[in-house]
Parts: sequence; structure tokens; C-alpha cells
Amino acid sequence: MTHLEVGWGGWRAVLHVLACGGLLAACEVGSEARPLSPPLPPPPAVGVSPPRQVPVPAPPVATRRVVPEPQARTLANQALALKLGAVGARVDDPCVAPSAAGCGRTALAPFFESLDALSAGTASTPTVIEAFGNSLIAGDRIVDILREDLGAGFGAAGRGVLLVDRMAPYGGRGRTGYSKGGWQPRTLGELRKPPHLFGITGVYHVATAAKARSRFKLEGEPHGTLWWLDVPDAGALTVMSGDTVLARTEPSGSGLSKSTRFVLPAGATAVDVVAEGKGAVVQGVVLQQARPGIVLDMLGVPSADASLYARLEDGALRSQLAEREPRLLVFFLGGNESKRLEWKRTDLKTLREDLGTLLRRARAAAPSSACLVVGPMDAVRDAKDRGKAFTQRPFLEAVVSAEREVTLAEGCAFFNLYEAMGGKGSLERFHRSGYMHDDLVHPRGRGLDVLGHLVTDALLRAWAETPPSAGSVATRVPVTAETPP
Repeated sequence: MTHLEVGWGGWRAVLHVLACGGLLAACEVGSEARPLSPPLPPPPAVGVSPPRQVPVPAPPVATRRVVPEPQARTLANQALALKLGAVGARVDDPCVAPSAAGCGRTALAPFFESLDALSAGTASTPTVIEAFGNSLIAGDRIVDILREDLGAGFGAAGRGVLLVDRMAPYGGRGRTGYSKGGWQPRTLGELRKPPHLFGITGVYHVATAAKARSRFKLEGEPHGTLWWLDVPDAGALTVMSGDTVLARTEPSGSGLSKSTRFVLPAGATAVDVVAEGKGAVVQGVVLQQARPGIVLDMLGVPSADASLYARLEDGALRSQLAEREPRLLVFFLGGNESKRLEWKRTDLKTLREDLGTLLRRARAAAPSSACLVVGPMDAVRDAKDRGKAFTQRPFLEAVVSAEREVTLAEGCAFFNLYEAMGGKGSLERFHRSGYMHDDLVHPRGRGLDVLGHLVTDALLRAWAETPPSAGSVATRVPVTAETPP
């Protein structure tokens, strides 16, 4: 039975396949095919040594990783992915510690071990994921799927890094404070280099007037952190809850990125960040729970590419990642690189060098973290070029190949989003189904959900298929399905 069969009975069969054999399966998945409920092993052999019996220990049995039960939304996204021909792809998870038995450790091992602890109930702290990238994730919906699906399966530990205001006058506020104005955003994606360097958010907000204020609704967080830039001639920043001052910065004009921690009163419902004078600069606010669970920080910036991430100040990169203690760094890159190659604003040699530099800097700042690069989605020439509608960008596949080569060489995992969404022509299928904006660059609505699902699914399948010890390289068998006309 395929997903094209008509009738509720047919769809129920499809959802059953998805629940027990397809993506995000709520089944036991090992390094090789095995029945879902394997027979128990025979009792261990017992050696007899008069006058008493001495049991011989059974060989250790590898712990099995079980993918969490999929939610109804997950199954719906998977069904839509199959309808669009987005059959998924495996994660390339290279061996970083060869052993006599094959591979003792893969690139994603630090993240997988954190999932193990969450799954077993032995974790004592949150598992933090840092998602860097371009406009593909800056609206947050793709990484929302990753955040929410992982949170549903392993627990959620709060919001993490937030911005004091939006990056533009439009968009949602799910990852920002609430402000009536008084803040000017600057991002590392701007064509002209902004006057100050950036922390890991890739964004800072400058107070354009004294008493500029932003309010964050609380969800029971016990404490928080204010990230700010100590720029010359800028006033202090105050953190308040009601009329109570929780913290106040002490600027000296050093020009460095700094952090100020604060404890939140029990029962507090909101916290405010207030600029005492014009010119104060906020890089972000951290609010999260102390309990175990998933926290995903969305650090995407429109127009970003690997070269523009060089605008991150090294001290802030190191100190802020040290504070966050991530277990996974994810980089969604490649879309802007393919454009700039077509426009002759860069070349493949520079692309390789910039990506390699970014990965080395980030890994040096977070040495205990795994890292994953997600390549670009399918892309076509400018929508205004009517004579070449749906003609693939000429450098797209070269960018995918170059990113994969550099990523694996740097000891990081790679996920081919272009392949996962169906390869060449997949963007046109998304467009004809109503899941692309008119610019033919940015997905919309559930098209974004499908892309997020592909990433989540690939990560969870890799976790389930990689033995916790011994660690052969993760594999992924795509679901095959007939593509609708």
C-alpha cells in the first residue's frame, strides 16, 4: 500500500508504517535489522566447580536506543513529506575515534550521549543545542520543529537565548522580549559592517533613547543572564522584576562583551531590561529552566553565510558558548553561498576556507560539543528571471559537495537537505503545492515544517542506529514512496 491510495483505511495503514517502520519510528532501532520484540537470550552458562557453583557472567548486552513515540503532528509532517517526494536522507556521521573493532566514537557522540542520559533519566542539566544559520531558520519555524519534537521526546528545559527585541519591525516575538520601541537592531548579515562586533546571537540592539525597555514573560525560570556590550559612553542597563532591581551593569567602556547574571524571585511573572541612557547595547537575554531537557537557541540571521560569521567577536564566542555548554552545534548554511557564487562575489576556494575557519573557531570554543552542518535546500534562479523559471542555481550542487567535504574533514557530521527534500526539482514541487513564497527562495507554512522534520528525523534515526558503544557510523535508509504527479 502506498501513500497514494484513497480512503481512511489506506491512510491508517500508512500511519501504522510510519509509527513502526518509517521515520521517527516509535520502535527499537539497532545497528542491524532485528525484530521489534527480540526473544530473550538464553540464561547465561553456569560453570560447576565443587563444592560450590560459580556463575559465569553473561557477555554485556549493548543498550538499545528507542526513538520516542511520534506525535500526531510528526506523522502529519511525514505524510506531507512523502507526498512532496521528500524521502529524507542519512546523516553522514564520520568516525572520529577508530578502534580495533571499527569505530569507537562518531562526530555526533557528545549529543547522542546527552540524549542517552535524558532517555535514561540520569541527566541533571539541560541539553543545549546552538543553531546558527541564515534566513532559512531566522523565522524560527524550522528549528521550532527540531526543538519541539526533541522536547516532546526527551523533555523541554525552557527557551534559552532570547533577543531584547525583533531583528526587524515585523515577525513574531516567540524568541524576543516585548518592547514598544527604543531599540535599533544590527545584524552580522548587513552589507556594511556594523560599528560593533557580535556575540553568538549575531544580533545586538542599541538603545536609541533613555529608558528603552523590553519585558520578558517568565515561565518559572529560577535565574537568567544578560549579555551586553561594554561600549564607550553608553549608560548602564538595569534588570528589574516589578519595582525590584535584580542586577545593574557597570560599564567601563572596554568595548568587550560581558554577561551579568541575576536571580529571579519566586513567583515572578515578568522581568524587564531597561537602558538607563541612550547607546546601551544588548546582545541577548538567557532564560531557561534548571531541569534536564532540551533547550535550542535559534541564532539564525538573514543573509548570513560562513564568511559573515567572522564578525563574531572571539572573546564573546568563547565566553558565551562556555556559558551555554552546548552538546550540539548546528550550522544551516549554503543558500547564500550559492547565490554569491552565481553573482561572482566569492569562489569555492573561499567558501571552503570560510566554512573550515568557522567550524574550527566554534569547536575550539565548545570542545565538548558535537557539530553538524545542514547543507542548502534546493534552489532556483531569481524569480524575476521569467525566462529561466525553476532553473536550478548553477553552483548549488558544487556548494553541497564542498560543504560536505569540509565538514567531514573537520570532524563534524553533515546532513544533505537538498537530497532529503528530493533533489533537483523538489523546490518546484513545494511551490506547486503552495509551500514556497513568491521569491522562490523561502519556504512557507508547512513547507518549513517538512524541512524541520527531515532534520529531526535524520538526527533521531542516526541516534537510534548508532550503537552506544562500539559506534559504527550511522546509516539511514530512506523511505521509498511514489511521488505524486
